[in-house]
This record gives sequence, C-alpha cells and structure tokens, in this order.
Amino acid sequence: MLIAVLFTGYFVLEGFDFGVGVLMPFLGRTEVDRRVVLNTVGPFWDANEVWLITAGGAMFAAFPEWYATLFSGFYLALFLILLALILRGVGFEFRQKMPGAGWKRGCDAAIFVGSALPALLWGVALTNIVQGVPIDGDKHYTGTLLTLLNPHALLGGLVSLMVFTLHAAAFLALRTEGEIQERARATAIRLWWPTAVVTLVFAAWGYTQTDILRRYGIVPGTLPLMTIVLFVASYVLLHLRRDGWAFATTALTIVAGSAVAFEGLFPRVMPSTLNPAWDLTIYNASSSPLTLKVMLIVVVLFLPGVLAYQGWSYWVFRQRVTGQTLTGY
Repeated sequence: MLIAVLFTGYFVLEGFDFGVGVLMPFLGRTEVDRRVVLNTVGPFWDANEVWLITAGGAMFAAFPEWYATLFSGFYLALFLILLALILRGVGFEFRQKMPGAGWKRGCDAAIFVGSALPALLWGVALTNIVQGVPIDGDKHYTGTLLTLLNPHALLGGLVSLMVFTLHAAAFLALRTEGEIQERARATAIRLWWPTAVVTLVFAAWGYTQTDILRRYGIVPGTLPLMTIVLFVASYVLLHLRRDGWAFATTALTIVAGSAVAFEGLFPRVMPSTLNPAWDLTIYNASSSPLTLKVMLIVVVLFLPGVLAYQGWSYWVFRQRVTGQTLTGY
C-alpha cells in the first residue's frame, strides 16, 4: 500500500509537470507566455521527481524480486524515461543561460520531448504490469522491448499522456491569470472529450486483455465508479470556472485510477502470461519480515514530515504566476 501511495503521488504531482511541458509550446505564444507557463512548475518539478526515486528505493528494499524482474525486463523503456528526464531537466535549468532565441527554442523542444515521452511510457509500463508480461519459473522476464510495445499498452500510454495533459491544463488555469488562464481552461475543456473516449476504449479493451472481468464482473466496482464520477465532475467544474475544484478532481481521478490498477493486481505485483503459478506476488517477491517491519517504522516516522514539508512548499508558492512575477526559466 505504501509503495502504491508513492507511485500514485508521483503520477499526480509529476503528471501535471509533464503536462505543462507538453502544453508549453501551444499555450505559450510569446516568450513571456512561455516563461509564465514554465514558472508555474518552477518551484516544484524537481522535488516531484523525488517521489519516483523513493518509490524505486522502497521497491528495492521491500520487494527485491519485483524490483529485479521489473528493472531488468523493462530496462530499455526505463532507460528511455531516464534519458527523457535528463533532457527535460537540462531544458529547465539552462533555458535562461543564453539569450539567443534559437537556444531557447532548443530548450523548449527538450522540455516538450522530455515531458511527453515519460508521460507516454509510464502508461505503457503500468499497462504491461497490470495485463501481465512473460515471466518464467525463475522470475526472469523473457520478452523484449517490442513485447512491451503491444497495441493495448501503447493505448494505455496514450491515455496517461492525455490524462496528464488535461491535469496540467486544469493546473495552469488555477496558477495563471488573463489570456493564458483562459487558453488553459479552454484547452482543458477541449481535451476532456477525446480523453474520455480514448480512456473508455482502453478500459473496455482491458476487460479482454486482463483478468479484470473475472475479478470484478461486468459491473465496475467502487473504485472504477469513483474514477468515472470524479472525471465527469472535472468537466462540470471546468465549465463552471471553479479552477481549484477542477484541478482537485483531475488529481483525484489519477489517484482513483491508480488505485484501480493496484487493487486489480493485488496480491500480485507482476502477473506472468506464461503460467499463473509464476506470478510475482507480495509473498514470493518480498524481503524478510524483519526488513518489512523496519521499513514500516521508518516510513511511519518520516513520511508525515515529508508530506507536511512538501505541502508547505506548495502553500508558499501558491500565488498565481503572471508576466510581472517571473523569476526564472
């Protein structure tokens, strides 16, 4: 559950970071506009990435077999994500180091690619984890990169890309003023319908690609219904121009959707498509009970402080960003 919380926190917080990077070339029509868009995530983007590092470290300590199989089998995909994140970081940090327009366009392209590619690939990775991958009796992944790039997983990547972008549009409507705010709100409303259609197709296809039908039945369970309700509520709130509540509902939609994925897996962490007996579960992939107990104590003691500190940082930088309040990027 704690690892699920860490990954969900990463998807919610880094999700709007990724989406802002994707939207920046389209909403930023002038250099000032682009700087406004980037400054909305300026105080947060690098801290949000720490959620991923913490989640990976927790996997390594608590479920070493899961970590070993996932990071070896998904090595090339994760390496592409890492390269994209480095490219994105370079774009953020070096954009204002030189005055030339060509230099800024290059950094903007790095931010766009470094945001869009991870947003897509995380959806591909999570879809593969839920639907299962070829794992043998020795807990080794036996597929290739092309195995991961199957049609259903690619559609899952498109869903994550679109959801994160919609989430970012709602975030920008909350964090900006004037024309950019209006463009962001209009973009969120326009994105909602194609995102809903693609997600619906992905969910329906998922009933044939996974064992969700056997586990849930035809009627969605509580968490899937909650996800649908929250997603619909975001559309209504965007139309009502309730930007704060609209952003909250897109964030909660990601939380509920991630919970659906982890609940659908439980007690497995990586199903095997070769033989159900070779599934990785929380039992056969975990560390010793002593390790888990020590980790739980550490998390219970320190996680509330980390959450409080990050919440405080968002409160400090809560003001809307305008052309008159630019600081960096």
